[in-house]
Amino acid sequence: MSDPWVALEPGADPTERVRLLRRAHETFTTAGTVPRPVRSVVAESWRRSARAGVGPDGAASVELTDDDLGAYRAEHPLSRVMPLFRELMGTFAADGEHLLAVCDAHGRLLWVEGHAATRRRADRMNFVPGARWSESAVGTNAPGTAVAVDRPVQVFAAEHFIRQVQPWTCAAAPVHDPRTGRVLGAVDITGGDGLAHPHSLGFVQAVARAAEAQLALLAPPRAAGEGPLLSALGRDEAELAVEGRRIRLSRRHSELLVLLSRHPEGLSGDELLCALYADESVTPVTLRAELARLRRLLGPGLLASRPYRLTAAVESDATVVERRLETGALTAAAKAYTGPLLPGSQAPAIVRLRERLAGGLRSALIAHGDPDLLADWARAPWGEDDLEVWRALAAVRPTAPVRARLATLEAELAAPADRARARGRDATYLQRPRP
Repeated sequence: MSDPWVALEPGADPTERVRLLRRAHETFTTAGTVPRPVRSVVAESWRRSARAGVGPDGAASVELTDDDLGAYRAEHPLSRVMPLFRELMGTFAADGEHLLAVCDAHGRLLWVEGHAATRRRADRMNFVPGARWSESAVGTNAPGTAVAVDRPVQVFAAEHFIRQVQPWTCAAAPVHDPRTGRVLGAVDITGGDGLAHPHSLGFVQAVARAAEAQLALLAPPRAAGEGPLLSALGRDEAELAVEGRRIRLSRRHSELLVLLSRHPEGLSGDELLCALYADESVTPVTLRAELARLRRLLGPGLLASRPYRLTAAVESDATVVERRLETGALTAAAKAYTGPLLPGSQAPAIVRLRERLAGGLRSALIAHGDPDLLADWARAPWGEDDLEVWRALAAVRPTAPVRARLATLEAELAAPADRARARGRDATYLQRPRP
């Protein structure tokens, strides 16, 4: 398959695919091995399901009912975007005899809506509000697995771990808190084999992104008491939001604040000199003058000395990306990454931080193989010439424009090597003794 996250490529025979999957599922549940036709995302999910003690003949259990369910839903952040989910997916679900479902970060279903007859069928397997459909409870399924792996996923027929769910096909995408990157839950479309198409996966992913955008608009503005916020990604001159003010910083002050925000314990003058200046001839007097100007700019009380340190915790957009990467929230990390850290800075410590952040995110994107995230990176100014990212994108989305861009980059990469070999041949020829 060109896209390992899509369950059934257009033109494939669904009946034959179901037959192969059922045989593979039987092999796994009896012998513990996963045959070749099973996609890697499903194979890994089956293994997690088995380790969690899920049996193929199990069933979902209902954990929240009546008043408890109503109170929990009312307080849940995703309740704020349920009108959006209904607007974008309600007609599609009803007309296609599908279900719209929304779960929380624990895989508990909060809402299940859609075609009436399809709902009655789903009721028989406890695909109902209040039931836990986490991967650890009922095995491989789109909403539970999407939450588990924090990415959009499609599950087709016998890819489901529990047998009674195998007549169904579903596609789900996680929804994140736009400020923290925390997974809030997932939005899902569930129905028959007609959903086994790349469009259903792209559809729920687009809906999830629209929900995150709506949540960002609904979020209250950053309060003054939340502490200073430093924006330093994709800009040479950082901006500090503090106590209702927005302060645009010079390049050197931007570097100083980035470093001090990462070292709440403080840095000595010598440490700052080494971090900021490759030129060893720069004197401590120059640094002290910069720090004095920064202290006046920030106002009283925020910058202390001996060692130099910030008296309040300063959150930066760079640390937000790092934190999301560390917790596995790759989609949220990619969205928060608005460009390289202080791209024009040549300060040694900033260069290291910039390369480490970009390299970590880039490597995670390549390993994850999400075509939309790779495309976002490849088409950004910092990724348009990134050969490895374009190769990864071509592997999962081999469209004509992607292949053409990859061919151009590979030709450009080969050209200098060809010229170098040509120069080497010319030099050898010129050095030969003449007859």
